[in-house]
Amino acid sequence: MKYICQVCGYVYDEEAEGIPFSELPDDWACPMCRAPKNLFEAEEESDDGSAAIAEGPESFEKIPAGVLSAIFSNLARGAEKQYRSDEAGLFRKLSASFSAKAEGTESIEDASTLNSDFLERKLKAVRNAAKNASDRGALRAVTWAEKVARIVGSIIERYMKEGEDLLRYSDVWVCSICGFVYIGPEPTGICPVCKVPGWKFERIEGGDA
Repeated sequence: MKYICQVCGYVYDEEAEGIPFSELPDDWACPMCRAPKNLFEAEEESDDGSAAIAEGPESFEKIPAGVLSAIFSNLARGAEKQYRSDEAGLFRKLSASFSAKAEGTESIEDASTLNSDFLERKLKAVRNAAKNASDRGALRAVTWAEKVARIVGSIIERYMKEGEDLLRYSDVWVCSICGFVYIGPEPTGICPVCKVPGWKFERIEGGDA
Protein backbone atom coordinates (compact mmCIF):
# COMPACT_ATOMS: atom_id res chain seq x y z
CA MET A 1 0.00 0.00 0.00
CA LYS A 2 1.14 3.52 -0.78
CA TYR A 3 0.25 6.67 1.16
CA ILE A 4 0.44 10.13 -0.39
CA CYS A 5 1.18 13.43 1.36
CA GLN A 6 -1.68 15.81 0.64
CA VAL A 7 0.66 18.82 0.83
CA CYS A 8 3.68 17.99 -1.32
CA GLY A 9 2.79 14.69 -2.98
CA TYR A 10 5.52 12.63 -1.30
CA VAL A 11 4.70 8.91 -1.57
CA TYR A 12 5.29 6.55 1.35
CA ASP A 13 5.58 3.06 -0.12
CA GLU A 14 5.15 0.41 2.58
CA GLU A 15 6.80 -2.27 0.43
CA ALA A 16 9.89 -0.15 -0.27
CA GLU A 17 10.17 1.19 3.29
CA GLY A 18 9.57 -2.15 4.97
CA ILE A 19 7.38 -0.64 7.69
CA PRO A 20 3.56 -0.48 7.53
CA PHE A 21 2.30 3.10 7.57
CA SER A 22 0.07 2.31 10.55
CA GLU A 23 3.12 1.35 12.59
CA LEU A 24 4.89 4.68 12.12
CA PRO A 25 4.96 6.75 15.35
CA ASP A 26 2.28 9.42 15.78
CA ASP A 27 4.91 12.19 15.61
CA TRP A 28 6.29 10.95 12.29
CA ALA A 29 6.24 13.68 9.63
CA CYS A 30 6.65 13.92 5.87
CA PRO A 31 10.40 14.04 5.07
CA MET A 32 9.76 16.61 2.36
CA CYS A 33 7.40 19.20 3.87
CA ARG A 34 7.08 18.11 7.54
CA ALA A 35 3.32 17.55 7.18
CA PRO A 36 2.02 15.29 9.98
CA LYS A 37 1.02 11.67 9.50
CA ASN A 38 -2.71 12.53 9.45
CA LEU A 39 -2.22 14.50 6.21
CA PHE A 40 -1.38 11.32 4.29
CA GLU A 41 -4.09 9.43 2.43
CA ALA A 42 -4.04 5.88 1.09
CA GLU A 43 -3.74 5.54 -2.66
CA GLU A 44 -6.79 3.77 -4.06
CA GLU A 45 -7.46 2.01 -7.33
CA SER A 46 -10.07 3.55 -9.62
CA ASP A 47 -12.29 1.50 -11.94
CA ASP A 48 -9.77 1.78 -14.77
CA GLY A 49 -6.92 0.60 -12.56
CA SER A 50 -5.29 4.00 -12.13
CA ALA A 51 -4.45 5.50 -8.78
CA ALA A 52 -6.95 7.83 -7.16
CA ILE A 53 -7.39 9.65 -3.88
CA ALA A 54 -10.81 9.63 -2.26
CA GLU A 55 -12.20 13.12 -1.63
CA GLY A 56 -13.63 14.19 1.69
CA PRO A 57 -17.21 15.35 2.30
CA GLU A 58 -18.57 18.58 0.91
CA SER A 59 -19.42 21.44 3.26
CA PHE A 60 -21.35 24.65 2.85
CA GLU A 61 -20.45 26.28 6.16
CA LYS A 62 -19.56 29.97 6.16
CA ILE A 63 -15.93 30.62 5.29
CA PRO A 64 -14.11 32.82 7.87
CA ALA A 65 -12.87 36.19 6.60
CA GLY A 66 -9.26 35.33 7.39
CA VAL A 67 -9.43 32.17 5.28
CA LEU A 68 -11.03 34.08 2.39
CA SER A 69 -8.26 36.66 2.61
CA ALA A 70 -5.63 33.92 2.23
CA ILE A 71 -7.53 32.30 -0.65
CA PHE A 72 -7.76 35.55 -2.63
CA SER A 73 -4.11 36.34 -1.90
CA ASN A 74 -3.12 33.03 -3.52
CA LEU A 75 -5.48 33.67 -6.43
CA ALA A 76 -3.72 37.01 -6.98
CA ARG A 77 -0.37 35.22 -7.15
CA GLY A 78 -1.79 32.73 -9.64
CA ALA A 79 -3.06 35.58 -11.83
CA GLU A 80 0.34 37.28 -11.66
CA LYS A 81 1.99 34.07 -12.87
CA GLN A 82 -0.17 34.34 -16.01
CA TYR A 83 0.59 38.06 -16.41
CA ARG A 84 -3.05 38.95 -15.78
CA SER A 85 -2.46 42.15 -13.84
CA ASP A 86 -6.08 43.34 -13.84
CA GLU A 87 -7.35 40.10 -12.30
CA ALA A 88 -4.44 40.04 -9.84
CA GLY A 89 -5.31 43.56 -8.71
CA LEU A 90 -8.94 42.61 -8.12
CA PHE A 91 -7.95 39.53 -6.12
CA ARG A 92 -5.57 41.65 -4.00
CA LYS A 93 -8.38 44.12 -3.24
CA LEU A 94 -10.65 41.26 -2.19
CA SER A 95 -7.90 39.81 -0.02
CA ALA A 96 -7.32 43.17 1.67
CA SER A 97 -11.05 43.64 2.23
CA PHE A 98 -11.46 40.27 3.95
CA SER A 99 -8.24 40.79 5.88
CA ALA A 100 -9.68 44.03 7.30
CA LYS A 101 -12.89 42.23 8.28
CA ALA A 102 -10.89 39.50 10.00
CA GLU A 103 -8.93 41.90 12.22
CA GLY A 104 -10.07 41.64 15.77
CA THR A 105 -12.66 38.98 15.02
CA GLU A 106 -10.63 35.77 14.79
CA SER A 107 -8.56 35.21 17.92
CA ILE A 108 -6.33 32.30 18.88
CA GLU A 109 -9.31 30.89 20.80
CA ASP A 110 -11.02 30.45 17.42
CA ALA A 111 -7.99 28.63 16.01
CA SER A 112 -9.16 25.30 17.40
CA THR A 113 -11.86 25.27 14.69
CA LEU A 114 -9.38 25.94 11.89
CA ASN A 115 -8.00 22.41 11.57
CA SER A 116 -6.80 21.02 8.26
CA ASP A 117 -10.12 19.32 7.43
CA PHE A 118 -12.07 22.53 8.13
CA LEU A 119 -9.83 24.67 5.93
CA GLU A 120 -9.74 22.15 3.09
CA ARG A 121 -13.53 21.87 2.90
CA LYS A 122 -13.88 25.63 2.51
CA LEU A 123 -11.77 25.68 -0.63
CA LYS A 124 -13.88 23.18 -2.59
CA ALA A 125 -16.46 25.77 -3.61
CA VAL A 126 -13.68 28.02 -4.91
CA ARG A 127 -12.15 25.12 -6.86
CA ASN A 128 -15.52 24.31 -8.45
CA ALA A 129 -15.98 27.93 -9.54
CA ALA A 130 -12.50 28.05 -11.08
CA LYS A 131 -13.10 24.73 -12.85
CA ASN A 132 -16.44 25.91 -14.24
CA ALA A 133 -14.75 29.05 -15.55
CA SER A 134 -11.92 26.99 -17.11
CA ASP A 135 -9.44 29.36 -15.48
CA ARG A 136 -6.10 27.53 -15.33
CA GLY A 137 -4.42 30.27 -13.30
CA ALA A 138 -7.16 30.23 -10.70
CA LEU A 139 -7.08 26.43 -10.56
CA ARG A 140 -3.33 26.51 -9.92
CA ALA A 141 -3.77 29.10 -7.19
CA VAL A 142 -6.59 27.12 -5.58
CA THR A 143 -4.39 24.02 -5.62
CA TRP A 144 -1.70 26.02 -3.82
CA ALA A 145 -4.27 27.35 -1.36
CA GLU A 146 -5.56 23.84 -0.62
CA LYS A 147 -2.09 22.54 0.14
CA VAL A 148 -1.12 25.60 2.17
CA ALA A 149 -4.40 25.34 4.12
CA ARG A 150 -3.55 21.75 5.05
CA ILE A 151 -0.11 22.62 6.41
CA VAL A 152 -1.39 25.75 8.19
CA GLY A 153 -4.20 23.72 9.73
CA SER A 154 -1.71 21.16 11.02
CA ILE A 155 0.50 23.90 12.47
CA ILE A 156 -2.49 25.44 14.24
CA GLU A 157 -3.35 22.05 15.72
CA ARG A 158 0.23 21.62 16.93
CA TYR A 159 0.24 25.12 18.41
CA MET A 160 -2.95 24.41 20.33
CA LYS A 161 -1.22 21.40 21.89
CA GLU A 162 2.35 22.64 22.30
CA GLY A 163 1.97 26.42 22.69
CA GLU A 164 5.19 28.44 22.51
CA ASP A 165 7.27 25.26 22.74
CA LEU A 166 6.48 24.71 19.05
CA LEU A 167 8.87 27.53 18.11
CA ARG A 168 11.41 27.24 20.92
CA TYR A 169 14.22 26.01 18.66
CA SER A 170 12.79 26.86 15.26
CA ASP A 171 11.82 29.77 13.05
CA VAL A 172 8.76 30.30 10.86
CA TRP A 173 9.45 30.55 7.13
CA VAL A 174 6.82 31.50 4.53
CA CYS A 175 7.12 31.00 0.78
CA SER A 176 6.72 34.43 -0.83
CA ILE A 177 5.08 32.85 -3.89
CA CYS A 178 2.41 30.45 -2.60
CA GLY A 179 2.31 31.08 1.16
CA PHE A 180 3.53 27.62 2.26
CA VAL A 181 4.60 27.72 5.92
CA TYR A 182 7.66 25.81 7.12
CA ILE A 183 8.88 25.54 10.70
CA GLY A 184 12.58 24.84 11.19
CA PRO A 185 15.96 26.49 11.77
CA GLU A 186 16.39 27.03 8.00
CA PRO A 187 13.89 27.09 5.12
CA THR A 188 13.42 23.94 3.08
CA GLY A 189 15.62 23.71 -0.02
CA ILE A 190 12.66 23.89 -2.39
CA CYS A 191 9.04 24.81 -1.74
CA PRO A 192 7.03 21.56 -1.59
CA VAL A 193 3.96 23.32 -3.02
CA CYS A 194 5.01 25.65 -5.84
CA LYS A 195 8.58 24.32 -6.32
CA VAL A 196 10.45 27.63 -6.11
CA PRO A 197 13.94 27.59 -4.49
CA GLY A 198 14.40 28.08 -0.76
CA TRP A 199 15.71 31.63 -1.09
CA LYS A 200 12.15 32.66 -1.98
CA PHE A 201 11.16 31.97 1.65
CA GLU A 202 10.87 34.84 4.11
CA ARG A 203 11.59 34.53 7.83
CA ILE A 204 8.66 35.77 9.95
CA GLU A 205 9.78 37.84 12.90
CA GLY A 206 7.81 38.00 16.13
CA GLY A 207 4.96 40.50 15.80
CA ASP A 208 4.84 40.32 12.00
CA ALA A 209 1.31 40.29 10.58
